[in-house]
Amino acid sequence: MKFSLSWLRTHLTTDASLGQIAETLNNIGLEVEGIEDRGAALAPFVIARVIEAVPHPNADRLRVCRVDSGSGEVGVVCGAPNARTGMTTVFAPPGAYIPGSGITLKIGEIRGVASAGMLVSAREMALGEDHDGIVDLPGDAPVGTPYAAWAGLDDPVIEISVTPNRGDALAVRGIARDLAAAGLGTLTPWNAPAINGTGASAIRWQDDFTEACPWILGRTVRGVRNGESPAWLKQRLESVGLRPINALADITNFFTIDLGRPLHVFDVNKISGGALTVRRGAGERFRGLHGKDVNVTSDDCVIADAAGVQSLAGIVGGEATGCDEATTDVFIECALFDRVAIALSGQRSGIFSDARQRFERGIDVSLLPAALDAATAMVIALCGGEVSAITEAGAEPAWQRQASLRFERLQSFGRSDVTPDRAVGILGALGFGIAARDAAGVTVDVPPWRNDVASAGFSAGSTLDQHEDLDPDLATAVRQGARAIEPEADLIEEVLRIEGLDRIVPVSLPPLATVPTPSLTPRQARSVRARRVLAARGMAECVTFSFVDRATAARFGATPDTLTVANPIAADLDQMRPSPLATIARAAATNAARGFDDLALFEIGPGFRDETPAGQDLIAAGLRSGATPLSWIAASRNVDAFDAKADAFAVLQEIGVPLEALQVSATAPGHYHPGRAGTIKQGPKTTIGSFGELHPSLCAALDLPAGSVGFEIDLGAIADPKRRRKSAPDISPLQPLRRDFAFVVDAGVAAEAVLRAAKSAERGLITDVTLFDRYAGDKLPAGKVSLAIAVTLQPKDKSLTDSEIEAVSAKIVASVSKATNATLRG
Repeated sequence: MKFSLSWLRTHLTTDASLGQIAETLNNIGLEVEGIEDRGAALAPFVIARVIEAVPHPNADRLRVCRVDSGSGEVGVVCGAPNARTGMTTVFAPPGAYIPGSGITLKIGEIRGVASAGMLVSAREMALGEDHDGIVDLPGDAPVGTPYAAWAGLDDPVIEISVTPNRGDALAVRGIARDLAAAGLGTLTPWNAPAINGTGASAIRWQDDFTEACPWILGRTVRGVRNGESPAWLKQRLESVGLRPINALADITNFFTIDLGRPLHVFDVNKISGGALTVRRGAGERFRGLHGKDVNVTSDDCVIADAAGVQSLAGIVGGEATGCDEATTDVFIECALFDRVAIALSGQRSGIFSDARQRFERGIDVSLLPAALDAATAMVIALCGGEVSAITEAGAEPAWQRQASLRFERLQSFGRSDVTPDRAVGILGALGFGIAARDAAGVTVDVPPWRNDVASAGFSAGSTLDQHEDLDPDLATAVRQGARAIEPEADLIEEVLRIEGLDRIVPVSLPPLATVPTPSLTPRQARSVRARRVLAARGMAECVTFSFVDRATAARFGATPDTLTVANPIAADLDQMRPSPLATIARAAATNAARGFDDLALFEIGPGFRDETPAGQDLIAAGLRSGATPLSWIAASRNVDAFDAKADAFAVLQEIGVPLEALQVSATAPGHYHPGRAGTIKQGPKTTIGSFGELHPSLCAALDLPAGSVGFEIDLGAIADPKRRRKSAPDISPLQPLRRDFAFVVDAGVAAEAVLRAAKSAERGLITDVTLFDRYAGDKLPAGKVSLAIAVTLQPKDKSLTDSEIEAVSAKIVASVSKATNATLRG
């Protein structure tokens, strides 16, 4: 929000300096983002008259000028071709800084002639690019007067940051009200002039969309003369970055900034049918005043005549009915549009305008008649004309509400020494009417321009119960947010910020515990460690969207309608993903299409089973395709299911899951290749992951390289480890020994069952059991395979004798035979 100092002073009577105003704005929560003060840089520059200009005796292109600066005559050597006797121009004395050239003037000599100052061009004053000659001012410009003051450049422009809840601060008057409440002056009384129109308006209103426009006014002014705005109005608009257009358009822009009250003007002679209708859009297109086409939907509020849509209500007007120099009859619109409806239309259209910004943050609900009269009065003053009676549709909504403040809550929340009298005075200065007061607190009437202060269950300026047809989810969210408002907290905030946010006493945080608590939860720690180990295994991390197209999602799991995105950012991102493997598979396919077949990608993110919080899983997923080297000395080979299993088990080992307690079954979800995939369980019932080669049909559908493999680990399904005191490591000084066994088992027996049975034979001695060979062939009976295992024995107290080793070996054979019906291979 930008405003000039002179504009502010039309609403605030104050002698405060620019610095005091800026400091107070910061202290009351209206943060100053910048101040542009061109007058300060041009302070030394004064209007001067060239008494005489003669050629330089030693230079053909220079002139020696005698200059009257208002405080005496000085000699200046000037190279401007337009320097001449009798002209009025701008003089910079010695010591002045020239902003356009970055130099500071000194008294000196130029080609043997003394020069004390400089006659300057517009570019040298940083006021434009004109450098053909020195500034040529009208002859009646007062000599000796500071140029910035004469040219109206001594009016600093302040820019503040306005938070979304403070729609009233998007008006110069609203800012002046805050400053006056902070004690920086007096708010100037404002009353709109009473305008008594005669005759009916040439245009009448019809409101067929009261949910989005509960109240709208307008009137006709006939016989206007539209043209260029007066200098003061153009200067006001230019100071805040608005381009003057014509008097009628400039008047509406003026009140948008001055009172925070957007208006619009229609050329009566360009309106068809003698009426304007507020209604829903119907898929029409019209050219907006911003020079672009606007497409409207049935959810948008539009203003239309018999010929079609002429305005996207509250956001942008239409070019077809805009006012220009030929306009003679004008219709002034002053409306109240619903905040939610404007916000939704603004999002759909992508149009950002000053009107939209104010409507969606909330305007003064009761200001419509006064604002219409004020705008009408300015139209008559600048353009003339005869005024009609007001035409309106709808009615002023009930905005009256109250809020209460307990003084002890003010003390306990703000730790401030604000007295009850001071608190009540601040609220009164901000426009809150004092309805009741006692020793404990005060009840106030909330003014209509403070939409951010509401009673419980009320959000001013928005008829939320009528918004289900626009966007049910958003309307429900806004309604619930309104009910959660605590108006007392809003009043506390108002008192504390006007008293000065810098005066709130800082309170130290409580001391930390001697032993700090862990900074990460077990779930967060698992994510960090899983990410680290996968990256260390040469996989590249992806961060993808949590939604894919429905067809792809269906290949990786269920796709209930409750997980369909109502407003997707793209048509192919309309379903929440069952697993991150779905989105990294699409990323892998994109890379493969560009010639990068050898991939190793992973992502740790959410997968969705249903719409509830419990239905969201944290999953570590990875995918490999193409060839991969076993090590830096090994040849490359194509990846297989065991590479995916190795990745999955590396994650589980890193996050502290005991691998010996895991069970792997040959079943897997449908997106894996049957017979080349497995499911990992922790205990008989808890499934924590899956791995394997991806199904050929899946690879073909997604254009993945054939034979791609993947894994998924549900990090949330893993039980948190019990906190145990770590004991000293039990490291034996004795050398371990290894014994190999080959067992003949049925082909359907899992190797894991053999390993588990062998390890359980003598837990005190056996520290590791691994499978190192599997054989199936003509040397074995049909339906049989040979599984060779290596068993590591680690003695602790003494070396094992041959008989002890044989006894342990016999236990191993007996345990495996009992568990799997295996026989020792000869």
